[in-house]
Amino acid sequence: MIPPGTEAALLDSWDYFLHLAMVLTPLFIGASFLVGLAQEYLPPERVEEMLRARDHGSGNVLAAGLGAVTPFCSCSTVPVLAGLLGAGAPTGMAFSFLLASPIVNWIAVFLLFGLFGTGVTVAYVTTALFAAIVAGLIIGTFELDGYIKDVRITAGGREIATDGGATPSDTSKAADAAGCSECGTTATNRTHKERVTAAGEGALSFFRDTLPYIAVGIAIGALIHGAVPAEFLQRIAGPGNPLATPIAALAGAPIYVSISGMLPIAHSLTEAGIPIGTVIAFVIGGAGISIPNLILLNKLFERRLLAIYATTVVTIGITVGVLFNTIFAGLL
Repeated sequence: MIPPGTEAALLDSWDYFLHLAMVLTPLFIGASFLVGLAQEYLPPERVEEMLRARDHGSGNVLAAGLGAVTPFCSCSTVPVLAGLLGAGAPTGMAFSFLLASPIVNWIAVFLLFGLFGTGVTVAYVTTALFAAIVAGLIIGTFELDGYIKDVRITAGGREIATDGGATPSDTSKAADAAGCSECGTTATNRTHKERVTAAGEGALSFFRDTLPYIAVGIAIGALIHGAVPAEFLQRIAGPGNPLATPIAALAGAPIYVSISGMLPIAHSLTEAGIPIGTVIAFVIGGAGISIPNLILLNKLFERRLLAIYATTVVTIGITVGVLFNTIFAGLL
């Protein structure tokens, strides 16, 4: 016999699943198209070239901005980072790029807008970019160059070196272990129409590849919405638990696969009464210190620098989370 209320809960979950799917699918495809278009006109090599000419300060601002608008996957972000460091770019500036890249990107912005509205989206982008800039400036005041490994990375048909050392196969194995496939290269002699067509085809292809993660994220969010009592979630991560935000910043990492799968879960948590800041900390922590990201960065950073990076991400997640809980208290 089916327990009382189970059928209603499942129907509620199904309705919520369909609602999120209809909201997120066009937003995801549209954002993916813009991502592809950005990469057509602003490939990794161009990003490196733009940042190499900058120094501490203004370079951090540009680095964070480029990290946000050039949403390469982790297996492409790391080669760009290696190229910057190998060209002598300040470590702090490289960190601003590295911090902004997974936390702020067009897909996250579009999905945040669809799920949480303009106010939360603008606040998220502004605070996350500011945090990446400030964190990079602070990190730049320390002598951390000695904690960068000497590696060679082969990506996009070119070899990138921080200063020579490891063989290309080392980093290829790291990318495989992290579940990354090499991002496609961009032809520089394409017409505008060809670039738009390529971006459109890439968006549909990316959507097909990412669909399982989106579906899983929406399904988990739907089950939380329909089947998990809100009172239970609020006891664990509600405003009455002072450790909820720090725990959330750490809890996102083990389950993070994709920002597109993370945000539906985040939305269902807020609807269950979890404070928006706690949920944002969960998203930032998951995006910044996901296991695939750390596996790749481990090939580039010594353990101490990797720990500094992870600590910085968690600190940003907690800080932004507390700020959001203060600003949006009672508004959502």
